Amino acid sequence: MTNFQPNFSHIYLENGTEGYPLTQIALSKFPKAKVIKIEHYKDVFNRTGQDFQIQKSSMKLILAKKREPYLYPASDMVQEYGTPNTFYNTPILNCLYNCDYCFLQGMYPSGNLVVFVNEDDLFYSITNKLKKLNNPSEPMIVSISYNTDLMAMENIIPMTSRWIKFARKQENLKIEIRTKSALFSSLKNIQPTEKVILSWTLSPDMICEKYESTAPPLHLRLKSLKHALESGWTVRLCFDPVLFVNGWEEIYGRFIDTVFQEINGEQLLDLTLGVFRMNKDYFKRIKKREIKSDLFYSDYAIESNTVTVPINQRESGLSQLKNQIANHVPLRKILVWG
Repeated sequence: MTNFQPNFSHIYLENGTEGYPLTQIALSKFPKAKVIKIEHYKDVFNRTGQDFQIQKSSMKLILAKKREPYLYPASDMVQEYGTPNTFYNTPILNCLYNCDYCFLQGMYPSGNLVVFVNEDDLFYSITNKLKKLNNPSEPMIVSISYNTDLMAMENIIPMTSRWIKFARKQENLKIEIRTKSALFSSLKNIQPTEKVILSWTLSPDMICEKYESTAPPLHLRLKSLKHALESGWTVRLCFDPVLFVNGWEEIYGRFIDTVFQEINGEQLLDLTLGVFRMNKDYFKRIKKREIKSDLFYSDYAIESNTVTVPINQRESGLSQLKNQIANHVPLRKILVWG
């Protein structure tokens, strides 16, 4: 049997990253880590012959400098896709968690984490773009945790709090921080700001246990987001992806009741409902590895190069859930993907 080492037993240090504050924070958190100097992060992260799932069992940390582009136009996975001035960026590549349905396992060859330590370059790209918006009457919205769970990393590298501090000072900017973490406590001493949307992805207990086993269970996520709401933060809920497993009606029905026994749905910014969907090439890449999850052996449709739930099933199922959620959340605040 392979004896896996703890996460971040090794830290790869790209040339030119030594002097950055985030580098020093990361190195101080893991004083026993073996530090390996490298020319470029892609020499490690993109090399051939890696096994994503084995690496996730013992993740290594790669500290690197992000090169341009620092900012990307929104994809249809970002909440405000289709509205003006919406972008995403990638302060970290890969996630501390390893959910069965996550597209990252098909997107990246490596299960290791890349942290881009030159945060000022990412900040500057936003302040620069704010001066050149196509629709300056509308706020600029940036999703900063599109390819990671930034808040889950907060006790390792406090990037979430640093991004909040940056956003607070900018005019006409909102950032979205999406998470499954239970680490709102790490932000409890920070004053809330309307410049930040904290977005929690929640799933029923059964889904958490079977498909999101490396992330916190429902009750801890719920406790965290409840604390955020009570503290005055803008909170978004994401029931996404809804997985149509056997007995899903009862599973999600109980789940919705549980969530809204704990929080007041009218206090939410909004709520997103969506189904499993993934780029076709990522899906094929994951399935080719003989993935164990039954999610990759369900019957799906292919629409516009995306593997997704067949339209009749998703429209019927999401409509049913939307009607139940509407008992707790104003209908205008419920957004359905699909």
